[in-house]
Amino acid sequence: MTSSPPVALTIAGSDCSAGAGLQADLKTFQHFGIFGLTTVTCVVAETPQIVRSVHAVPPAILQDQLRVLLEAFPIAAIKTGMLFSKAHIVAVTELLSNYPHIPLVIDPVMIASTGDPLLEDNAIAAYRDRLFPLATVITPNLDEAEVLWGAPVRDETTMGRAASELSARHGCSVLLKGGHLGEPECADLLWQGGLPTWFRAPRIEGAASHGTGCTLSAAIASGLAMGRDLHDAVAGAKDYLGKTLETSLGWNGIAALNQGTVPW
Repeated sequence: MTSSPPVALTIAGSDCSAGAGLQADLKTFQHFGIFGLTTVTCVVAETPQIVRSVHAVPPAILQDQLRVLLEAFPIAAIKTGMLFSKAHIVAVTELLSNYPHIPLVIDPVMIASTGDPLLEDNAIAAYRDRLFPLATVITPNLDEAEVLWGAPVRDETTMGRAASELSARHGCSVLLKGGHLGEPECADLLWQGGLPTWFRAPRIEGAASHGTGCTLSAAIASGLAMGRDLHDAVAGAKDYLGKTLETSLGWNGIAALNQGTVPW
C-alpha cells in the first residue's frame, strides 16, 4: 500500500468559474500533494467579472458535511473561505471548537473582487466572537482589516498597528495582505507572537486577481498540513501565489490564476 498524503479541508463557497472558492482551494491542495476535502457553504453563480447569484446551503447541511469529514479523516489543517452568515459561522464553530489541535486558517471573505458583498452584516460579530479565537492565523486584506479593526488601513504603518491589535484582540496570528495599497511592491505583514515579519514581492501588472485570497490561504493550510511552521507556510504560499500570477491565463477578456499547474 502506498503512503497516504496529508489531508486538508476547505470550508468555502463553490465558484462555478473555478477561479476562487473551494475549486481554487482544491487545485492548490493538489499542487502541494495534499488530499483535499470540501465542506460547501454556498453555491455562487459567478465569473471573475460578475457575481450573479448566491444560494446558501442550509446550516444544518453544512454542519453535517463537516461532522462526517471530521469523524472519518485524519485532517491535518483546515481553512475557511466564504461563510456567508452568522448561522453558518455558528454551525462551523460548534464543531471546530472540539478540534483545537487542527491548525485553522481563516480567510474572512467579505467582498468579491467584483465588489459584490459575500457576507451578511450580522456575521462580522460572529467572526470576531466565535471563529477568530479558534484560528491559527487570519488572512484579511486591507478592506477586511478596516472592517475588523474599525479604522482605515492605508499604509504600512497602519498595517502594523492593525495587525498587532487584531492579533492581541483575538489571540491568533494575523497575515495582513497589503496588495490593495497599490505600491510597486506588494507587502504582506505576518504578525505572530508579538513580532512582525514582512513578505514582499514585485507587483505583477495585468495579472488575474480573482481568487488570490482563496489561493493564498489554501496554500498556507497546505504548508501547515505538511508540518511546516506558520512562517514557512506563509513563505511557501507567497511563492506559489506569485507563480500563479506570473502565469495567468485568459479567455475572451476573462483572466484566471494558473492554479495547480505552475512549476514547483
